Amino acid sequence: VVELLLERGAAIEAQDERGRTPLHLAAWSGHTAVVELLLERGAAIEAQDGDRWTPLHLAASSGHTAVVELLLERGA
Repeated sequence: VVELLLERGAAIEAQDERGRTPLHLAAWSGHTAVVELLLERGAAIEAQDGDRWTPLHLAASSGHTAVVELLLERGA
C-alpha cells in the first residue's frame, strides 16, 4: 500500500500535527519493511518531529530492535 501511495504522488516528507513523517511513524510502529522502502525512496533519515525526535529515537523508545539496526546501518 505504501509503495502504491508513493507511486501515485504521496509526499514522502508529509508531516502530521506532531511533525512526524511517514518514516517516523513506520519506525515507531516497528514496520521494518516500510522503513526500508521509505529510505530507498529518499526519506530523510535524520528528520526531527516537533519534539526533536528522529525515527531512530522513536524506534529505540518503542523497543523495535530490527528497525534500530536498519536505521543505524543506513547512517542514522
